[in-house]
Amino acid sequence: MRQEKNLRLTSSEISVVWSSYQNNSFSICILKYFLANVDDPEIKSVLQLALNISVQNFNFSKEILQNDNQPLPIGFTDEDVSPNAPRLFSDSFYLYYLKNMSKVGLSVYGVALATAAHTDVRQFLSQAIQTSTELYNKTAEALLSIGLFVRPPYVTTPDHVDFVDKKSYLGGMLNLNNNNRPLNVIEITHIEANVEANSIGKALMAGLAQVAKSKKVRNYCTEGKEIAAKHVQVFTTMLTDDDLPSPMPWDLEVTDSTVSPFSDKLIMFHTTLLIASSISNYATASAASLRTDIATSYVRLTTEVAQFAKNGADIMIKNAWLEQPPQIPNHKGLAKG
Repeated sequence: MRQEKNLRLTSSEISVVWSSYQNNSFSICILKYFLANVDDPEIKSVLQLALNISVQNFNFSKEILQNDNQPLPIGFTDEDVSPNAPRLFSDSFYLYYLKNMSKVGLSVYGVALATAAHTDVRQFLSQAIQTSTELYNKTAEALLSIGLFVRPPYVTTPDHVDFVDKKSYLGGMLNLNNNNRPLNVIEITHIEANVEANSIGKALMAGLAQVAKSKKVRNYCTEGKEIAAKHVQVFTTMLTDDDLPSPMPWDLEVTDSTVSPFSDKLIMFHTTLLIASSISNYATASAASLRTDIATSYVRLTTEVAQFAKNGADIMIKNAWLEQPPQIPNHKGLAKG
């Protein structure tokens, strides 16, 4: 990478590179374990690609932080993973997990690029978007070839362009009489995506609840599984109420292993990533949904997830697992001596 002399990183640049360092150190641990417990050669090659990308992004993040004399995060190391632990998830789960992981990468890196000025950071983020795109396409091809790709429902649409001419298009806060207008394709897109994301989250939380060492972490993961299951039901009902099928991932097998491949610190960090992704997905979906009852449901579900996140943060703080992001000096406190 080319180092720009006398050009410090901005706050947004430090934020994305610091987060990338942490997140990719985490991903490396997860993918090492997945690779040690995969059977299908095609899925193994996609996992290897994902690991190579995470290692590359981790090294770039480290270099940028060091060039700016920023302290490196603790992140995660080989001490947080036991690749030789018994298999916990199925090969199919690995593919669905990678599909979701690449989608999150595209979103996070894409937003970050639009706030970056530093040449090295823009180069890094541009490459991260490109590799996330490659990973998504490789994962999608593998899912299609195995017959596991979850397609959103096919629908019949009008053969002409129309405009909204009645306020009733927005519907009411509650759908007690089931008299709201049918879903539009934008709303269906977000609902289906959230069914899939929560189905994967449910399987992940079920597995982590089995292997976590701490009782509080086990209980927390169990609660996360129950929340994900409930949210799947909420979104599924939105589709079935309009006589639409609710496609969802299948073969998300969780074995009966109780040997933990991950530290409890890594497990809790994993849940925070899921929660952040859910809140982001719900906010985007709510803004795109013109039916008031659907937008209201997203707000309600977001509130529930936010409370779950707070409980998780309390556990992490109590165990000194929550690493503090870089922050500015407390000038008011310094002025008071």
